[in-house]
This record gives sequence, structure tokens and C-alpha cells, in this order.
Amino acid sequence: MTETLETLRITRRFDAAPERVFDAWIDPGRAGRWLFTTPASERHATDLDVRVGGKWSITDRRDGVDYTALGEYVEIDRPRRLVFSFGMPQFSPLSCNVTVEIVPDGDGCILTLSQDSVAPAALKPTEQGWSNMFDALAVTLEP
Repeated sequence: MTETLETLRITRRFDAAPERVFDAWIDPGRAGRWLFTTPASERHATDLDVRVGGKWSITDRRDGVDYTALGEYVEIDRPRRLVFSFGMPQFSPLSCNVTVEIVPDGDGCILTLSQDSVAPAALKPTEQGWSNMFDALAVTLEP
């Protein structure tokens, strides 16, 4: 029996303009402070070739182990929409797509992230991972 994969959706409001939030995804210096990293990070490398078809990779060392996330940019529509493939080859040869949509909301914005092809057992930990990263993103966006 084949497992039915699901789409994870998370919505978060940020007290920052859509452009600032979008740029935090595509600027290596900013992304390196929150994207696929944790407070336990010992070393972090962020390589982003931000163009449709461009590759990205982020390697974060924790407890002496390197964790690498990588993918390719599929769609870039600043500051509204970013779509990229996402995989972690050390855990699985499979990849999925992540879609980030950002809409203005007063003096801030609302970000909705959708990640497709998530196994049901991975929904909660994946949601927690993104939630932790969004907490870190909010801190990097503070004035």
C-alpha cells in the first residue's frame, strides 16, 4: 500500500513590509541567520543562486554533523511569491516543492508557506521546524 502524501500549509503574520520578508529568503546574509539553522548551529553555509533554474544549498553543522538542504528556484516574483524545490539527500532521495506567498497586511504582511509531498507522520515535525524558523525570521526582521 502506498502512503498518501499531504500538503502542509502554515500562515504567519510578520511586522515587516513584504519586500523585507521576501528578501530574507533570497539574501544569503539574512537567510543564513534563520533558514535551516537553529540556535545549536556550530557552522552555517548558505549558497543561493537566486534566479529561475538557479540552485541553492544550505549546510548547517549541529553536534558535529552537517545537515544539507538543497534545491532549485522554480518561480521568483518579488515580493509576492517564491517557489523552490527542497530536499535533504542524506535522509531521502525525494524532493518536494515549497511555495511562499506574501501579501501586505497593514504595516506588515502575511506569509503562507505550502510544502507538498509530506508524509503524514512527518507533518507535525515539519510544521514545528518551519514554526521555529519563522520565530527566528521574526527576530531577524526586528529593527
